[in-house]
Amino acid sequence: MAGYDFKSEEDVKEFLKNLGIEYRFGCYSEKNPEVCHLLGDYLESIKKDYEKAATVYKSNCDDYKYPKSCLKFGSYMLLGKGVRQSDYKCAYDYFNKGCELGNDASCLHQGLLSICDNEDKRLVRDVAKGMSLLEKSCNLNNANACYYLSGMYISGIKKEEKGENLPGLESYQVPKDMKKAFEYALQGCNLGNVYSCANLSQMYRKGDGVEKNAELAEKYKAIALDIQEQITSNKTLSFQEGLPAT
Repeated sequence: MAGYDFKSEEDVKEFLKNLGIEYRFGCYSEKNPEVCHLLGDYLESIKKDYEKAATVYKSNCDDYKYPKSCLKFGSYMLLGKGVRQSDYKCAYDYFNKGCELGNDASCLHQGLLSICDNEDKRLVRDVAKGMSLLEKSCNLNNANACYYLSGMYISGIKKEEKGENLPGLESYQVPKDMKKAFEYALQGCNLGNVYSCANLSQMYRKGDGVEKNAELAEKYKAIALDIQEQITSNKTLSFQEGLPAT
């Protein structure tokens, strides 16, 4: 980045142009999947060319098995972004590819598609599989997956029995379980999910799934407020997410 004055509009344009050239070379000539993903991010964030970005993400997933690209293309298919129309089944398939490659967010989205009803008849609702995928995502340290699991155990998931009113626990495919809800809320809070921390505070306050403890209720309330403040003050664009953390 030496030699660029980022207060100069012309220098910024030149920098972005050269960045695109660098990513294209790294992807198409050097066949580097990390750089291919960065090229997709560049096309999406800088050029706003969602069709080309979708093509890059899809190819990088199919050809190089790059999990973040599987997640991105799955998200594009889900939203109908950069493609003709949304396709839940195709989105599910790409989330599945990403999940099998160890991408926590792919497991999360695949799990939610398995559990939630949608208009695509090609997808059969499978709550047990969806819960298993959410557990995998949570164990891969996805805070949102832990939060969703906790919420599902708080409310339970009812069976869909046509014309039948089943009594009590028989009406639930996933019964309410406040102890499990607490465990997943704790895991989600430790991973930084603000809603998990807020729920944890309420559980300690009421004694739901855990012994009442007013001190810990206040502790997790304070943690939730602190995370919320950080979220509010740190709303920044994350670019070059394809690069590994160092």
